[in-house]
Amino acid sequence: MNRLNELFQRKQKNILNVYCTAGYPRLHDTLPIMRAVQAAGADIIELGMPYSDPLADGPVIQQSSSIALANGMTIAALFDQLKDFRKQVQIPVILMGYMNPVLQFGFEKFCRQAADLPVDGLILPDLPEREFETEYGPILQRYGLNFTFLVTPETSEERVRRLDALSSGFLYAVSSSSTTGSSKNMQHVTAYLERLRSYQLKNPILVGFGIHDKASFNAACEHANGAIIGTAFIKALDNSTDPEGKALEFVNGILK
Repeated sequence: MNRLNELFQRKQKNILNVYCTAGYPRLHDTLPIMRAVQAAGADIIELGMPYSDPLADGPVIQQSSSIALANGMTIAALFDQLKDFRKQVQIPVILMGYMNPVLQFGFEKFCRQAADLPVDGLILPDLPEREFETEYGPILQRYGLNFTFLVTPETSEERVRRLDALSSGFLYAVSSSSTTGSSKNMQHVTAYLERLRSYQLKNPILVGFGIHDKASFNAACEHANGAIIGTAFIKALDNSTDPEGKALEFVNGILK
């Protein structure tokens, strides 16, 4: 059974998924940071594959991608770094990226090598559902890789149910509203998450919408199975001379 499925079978609440950019802040920081995130108690690592035009990411993560690319990070370099990583990291690992570099690498070749490592799933925000169904989904299934679609507050119930049916592992609920904004915004987010929960979907729901500390993580987890922290984590690593120690400290601050 896939590590993601095992995780959600034994834990239904307060699941922490930490996003980190591969090759940031330095090229060879990837695995030490992953070890630290696991040691601090995170449940999932979402490993960003840097790309020059990451449209679904905010400015902080875009900047981390630019630095990682300048450091020399590529898909081939990442797969080389992750060789034998399962000797050190046991929690689920998801690769997040964009179709262009994956297609340049070769989609089936990418899936085969990812599964051989093994990682547990993919998030490719710019992969259309129709192409997923007709061309790419069967390849992902062949290699036992979960695939996660994203939904927003504007996504209709019909489309949410469709994307949930196509997804495996979990469904990613992203919001255009920020938890750090007005109380009205937080009310909108809560209503959105409650609406998703009322659909009784197949997949667990993980939320990403400006979660940045223990309080916002706990608040998000009241309405979903867990939450995703990315930007705040990347910020914590910025200019650090000890990114592994900083990663440990940050995740401890969320969970302890």
